[in-house]
Amino acid sequence: MSLDRIGQALAAFYDDLIAEGVPEHLASLVRNVRPEPAAPVKSDRVALVVEDDEATRQLAEALLSDTDLGVIGCDNAEAALAIMQEQGGRVALVFADVRLAGPMDGLQLAAAITLLWPTARMVVTSGRKAERPANLPPQAVFIPKPWRPFDLLVEAERATTERQPIVP
Repeated sequence: MSLDRIGQALAAFYDDLIAEGVPEHLASLVRNVRPEPAAPVKSDRVALVVEDDEATRQLAEALLSDTDLGVIGCDNAEAALAIMQEQGGRVALVFADVRLAGPMDGLQLAAAITLLWPTARMVVTSGRKAERPANLPPQAVFIPKPWRPFDLLVEAERATTERQPIVP
């Protein structure tokens, strides 16, 4: 148990300790204990990471877990759509690879999400193409691989602070 926790426990029982007679030097220590600030509450918004490479998915999830967003990960578009059906209103950011396990790819997923959940920020990445795919919806963001962690964190920040433009 840390000294702060011990001090907090003593502070909680301060009145009882005083009644029983605490040495003044201990009483002054207890008076100086400041409660730890409460951990910031994460928003109820979520980032969805859709990546079939487990190491890459875990890296993205770990980065996004340091933001205000909760994080959900999956390895294919079908699972992502199921999550969107369940949590769509809470999803602020979808980060997906173009190549995914299963019949749907990330471009098809991006088209579905931008159509059905237009307020979710859609970010697509690919290691095969360095340029933006022609059939990527206009409101989706493209980041080529290898992506920089900073780029992903910027998109997470935008997802929580800016409204996603709705492009017809």
